[in-house]
Amino acid sequence: MMDWLADHYAAFRQLWSVWFLLLFVGIVAWAFWPRNKERLERQGRIPLDDDR
Repeated sequence: MMDWLADHYAAFRQLWSVWFLLLFVGIVAWAFWPRNKERLERQGRIPLDDDR
């Protein structure tokens, strides 16, 4: 088992890099999606609202 893992380590490392890149791009796309704009702006203003 360890020999197989050692032989394929470079491929697994590249796949993790691709996976995290796709995950990052997905999160950024979700954050900038027009449908989410109003809600995210409203949540971003929470610390600036003075309700005291």
